[in-house]
Amino acid sequence: MQVDARSIHTRQDTSVVNPDSQLLWIRTDNGADELRSLLAWLQWDDALRGRVRLEHAPVGAGEMGGLVDALTVVLGSGGIGVALTSSLTAWISQRRSDVKLTVTARDGRSVEVDAKRVDAQALARDIERILRAEEGA
Repeated sequence: MQVDARSIHTRQDTSVVNPDSQLLWIRTDNGADELRSLLAWLQWDDALRGRVRLEHAPVGAGEMGGLVDALTVVLGSGGIGVALTSSLTAWISQRRSDVKLTVTARDGRSVEVDAKRVDAQALARDIERILRAEEGA
């Protein structure tokens, strides 16, 4: 697993959430179907239901609509960060194909996970580190 502290360009549309909300964006190199699979998985978790949504890329000139670009996760109190960490770890461990995810906080800090070499405990620690810093922001 590789922890990447560089800023990632994100479309951070926060129009449907409180501006003070803590947000994370999850992206994958494997396309929209992978994000939809992860969304469906996360929505089974009672603590995350209603807090995760698909985010679309901006619509370009001459395009009918934006492609699915990321998942946006609205964080809060009540162990939501722990639920997200547990669900992500479980989803990755259930995958039969290679997965590469990037979890990015509002301030640009990110964790990049390559599921070919995933260490579930290290993944949980890295995501919790971002969540702790996001809660302190």
